[in-house]
Amino acid sequence: MEDRHAQLKLSLQSFGFSEKETGVYVALLELGKGTVTKISQKAGINRTTGYDILGSLVNKRLASVSGKEPRQEYAAEPPAAITEYLKRQKLQTEEYIKKAEEIVPELTLLHAVKNRPTVRFYEGTDGLEQVYEDTLTSSEPIRAYASVDDMHNTLPNYFPKYYKRRAGKNISIRAIVPGTPAGRGRRMHDEEEKREIALVPADKYYFSPEINIYDNKVMIASWREKLGIIIESAEITDAMKKIYELAWAEAKRLDASSVPEKM
Repeated sequence: MEDRHAQLKLSLQSFGFSEKETGVYVALLELGKGTVTKISQKAGINRTTGYDILGSLVNKRLASVSGKEPRQEYAAEPPAAITEYLKRQKLQTEEYIKKAEEIVPELTLLHAVKNRPTVRFYEGTDGLEQVYEDTLTSSEPIRAYASVDDMHNTLPNYFPKYYKRRAGKNISIRAIVPGTPAGRGRRMHDEEEKREIALVPADKYYFSPEINIYDNKVMIASWREKLGIIIESAEITDAMKKIYELAWAEAKRLDASSVPEKM
């Protein structure tokens, strides 16, 4: 029975309840109802903490209170109240997200420091995923230098979903890609993934790091060093976009079905 109680408490904690909240709630379910002193003793906490936790459960509509001190008693609401509480939390979270989306542009202006670029570093595979998540905020088509081989070798489970999410947000991309078999294979999905790939000879122009240029940002993903970098600068980004257009014109000239594959 103790093992089962421990499992139930862990399950409740996974819903966002604190360890003490779950302990008091389970104790209250077992007792049915009781005074703060009785419930606190059952849950193994002091009386003062018991007041705080029971007050929290009442606010969440998982418990009710009746009577007056010193005979005030608390009772557990039916367990189905947990589901109703989580539904209310979901609706509230959705409302918060909507309000946040409305004020983010204004907050972004406050966050930006005029005429001063910012550089952010992200380490490890989690960091590489973070810099890619930022590209999903782009308000314009992304310009990219990309090695499909290194991307998929480093984050094999990330990119299939990323491509769909980016396309779902209607963010298109142009990419200069070494003409390896992996690069050629990826190009077959260009239409559905809102991308245009220009293949360049892999034996001469193979590169590993990926560079994405969008809005006023330059994102660099170093696959071998497991390092992600985001440079936020209007001046630097403008220069990188112009350099990219020069590279794109040459990449399109080189691109042809006869581009040698890297074996």
